[in-house]
Amino acid sequence: MDRIAQDQNASTGRTPLSEGEKNTIIAGVLLSMLLAALDQAIVAPAMPTIGAALGHASYLPWIVTGYLLTATAMAPLYGRISDVYGRRPTMYAAILIFLAGSLISALATNMLVLVVGRAVQGIGGGGLFALTQTVIGDLVPPKERARYAAWISGTWAVASIAGPLLGGIFAEHLHWSLIFWINLPLGALAMLIINNPLKKLPVAARDHSIDGWGATVLVVATSLLLLALNWGGSTYSWSSPQILGLLAASALSWALFAARLLHAAEPLISLEVLSNRIVLAGTLSMFLLQAASIGLSVYLPVYLQAVLGLTAGESGMAMLGLLLGTVAGATTSGKLVPRFVHYKRIALIGIAFGVICLGLFAHLAGSASLTVVEVLTTLIGFGIGTSFPVATVSVQNAVDHAHLGVATGVLTFLRSLGGALGVAALGTIALSRHLPLAGEGMATGAAQVTEGNAFGVIFLSAAAMLAGSFLILCLMPEKPLRGGPPVEAPMVE
Repeated sequence: MDRIAQDQNASTGRTPLSEGEKNTIIAGVLLSMLLAALDQAIVAPAMPTIGAALGHASYLPWIVTGYLLTATAMAPLYGRISDVYGRRPTMYAAILIFLAGSLISALATNMLVLVVGRAVQGIGGGGLFALTQTVIGDLVPPKERARYAAWISGTWAVASIAGPLLGGIFAEHLHWSLIFWINLPLGALAMLIINNPLKKLPVAARDHSIDGWGATVLVVATSLLLLALNWGGSTYSWSSPQILGLLAASALSWALFAARLLHAAEPLISLEVLSNRIVLAGTLSMFLLQAASIGLSVYLPVYLQAVLGLTAGESGMAMLGLLLGTVAGATTSGKLVPRFVHYKRIALIGIAFGVICLGLFAHLAGSASLTVVEVLTTLIGFGIGTSFPVATVSVQNAVDHAHLGVATGVLTFLRSLGGALGVAALGTIALSRHLPLAGEGMATGAAQVTEGNAFGVIFLSAAAMLAGSFLILCLMPEKPLRGGPPVEAPMVE
């Protein structure tokens, strides 16, 4: 534990955590995050079965949208709450809210109740995403923290692979409600694992208050924006009064939130955090990176089915290259960060590599074989993955311990919002090019090349998002990482 953590333990009378206790906490919070990550992926394969069982199939997209809305909007609020009241009670509250939403969803007898249950799940799930990284930030100094970012990426990869498989098995062979029942024992296990060790984590700032009005306006602004992104181009046209009204109302809410930050005695997001150039550049870079990453993961399976003729199951297996490449990139970056003085270069080289590979993929999209696609997407994932540990560690290293939760919450919030915006932006391009997003079947001959080239525009747009992330990261100042034992190899300039 670094000197800051030692001073905090001394001032609070807490016994320092042993390495075993640290690892136990990390295992528990990663299990908690796995719950939230699984519930983003596990529902999709079961949606037709759920629609047949509950009726009102037209509202099925809200099973996903309801979770996304609340999870994204609540992330920065949890960071502030945990800074004020401590990690353990806030983590427990997030898990219990998530489990309550799981219970409502499992017992749902109609679509409305299920959507409500999913929204409640999202309220807890948004906290689990943010708090996992915050707790790891409490436990280990920044110089050692990068390698744990690879564990987080691995957890996401497990959820991305296991979620659809479990969802399909439960819906086809057992009962769709098991998708939600399974969360109860896993959540209870996570609470049992972290109960005693989390008591030793210090509370950063008990004497501060929560800006309830600021939190409310932030949730409203985010929800209105995400509703516009989810409905635009599908339920309503982008130029419709409904979408324009939602965008205008969201813009007004964001303006009110900005005014609240400037005038509140203790704003929800500290101006000290927002004015930090490292935090600002790191979160914006991650915003664009996630926009490219999530957008690519959504439209790559469509390309695989429409152009290469893969089935839904085969396209899911073909996605493993992108997912495993991302985990490999994050793992490699996490191991290298403590050994480099200029650790930002690791992410810059990785993102530049990803941009080049994405550009090549866009150029070959009309004629590439499955083998070429697998190689390129694995390399793209590797390049993208290198940035996750660097951005997370840089942001957390840039603030003091009292603002760790807020900074991590802002990073998590912009990552989620970037993913939603990326999917919406690439979806607009796809619709404008009349791409077969509804699985109209494989194109052949000249039509296959034409559709492949049209998908190439999507991949080129994703490359532009990555390039934007690269440029912003170039502008991010570097701050020497705090703490950590001497590394085995010499530091590299």
